[in-house]
Amino acid sequence: MREHQIRRVLVAFAIGMLSVISTQVSAQTLDEVLGVREATTSDGRKSQLKVDSLTDQTQDLLTQYKQVMKIVDGLRVYNQQQERLIKNQESEMVELNESIDNVTIVNRQITPLIERMINNLETFISLDLPFLMSERSERIAFLRETLDRSDVEVSEKFSQVMQAYQVENSYGATIEAYTDIISLNGQERQVDILKWGRVSLVFQTPDGETSGAWDKKAGTWEILGDEYRGGIQDALRIARKTQTADLVKLPVPAPGE
Repeated sequence: MREHQIRRVLVAFAIGMLSVISTQVSAQTLDEVLGVREATTSDGRKSQLKVDSLTDQTQDLLTQYKQVMKIVDGLRVYNQQQERLIKNQESEMVELNESIDNVTIVNRQITPLIERMINNLETFISLDLPFLMSERSERIAFLRETLDRSDVEVSEKFSQVMQAYQVENSYGATIEAYTDIISLNGQERQVDILKWGRVSLVFQTPDGETSGAWDKKAGTWEILGDEYRGGIQDALRIARKTQTADLVKLPVPAPGE
């Protein structure tokens, strides 16, 4: 009987110990499971943070890439415009060089023409009535000086020669009176000269005592009779606008003289 009781006590003790051990094992296992879960959760959060960070970085890089591509596209369009501009400039340069070559050819041809025109004008003046000779000679000298200047355009040189021709042409339709010194009978005399177009060139001394006309055939001044004195005086006043226009008597060379 006693042995039976002892056995029951041992069995109960064994069961109690197993229960305690089982409880301890279960608690330990739960703690380990919870620890693993917490560690897994922490690692997951860290991984998610890394993913989020990489996503943000990727988005920033994508934004920068798009901005760079916009700049590249703009530069591509700009380069295309510059290429067209350069081609146009090259075309204009070719045309400009051709124009310069043409101008050079024209300049080479027109310069001798201008020189011939000056020579012809000088010859014409020497054969014309000898009026305003200082002014006309200075004009010829100016044209020759300008012709030798490299800083004056050929077009300007030609224009100046044409102006000189126009001035000479206008002398044929004007009446002018001026004072000059002429050679009269071997003596230098100051006289009043009247130019009536290219029809008549006469003079009269300031005292009105001596009058004369240019003899184109002889190339000298010819003394006139007193019958022309009044007419020359009136003509000088008309030219100087101190007298109204009127009929006057002037010597006129016969045709062919």
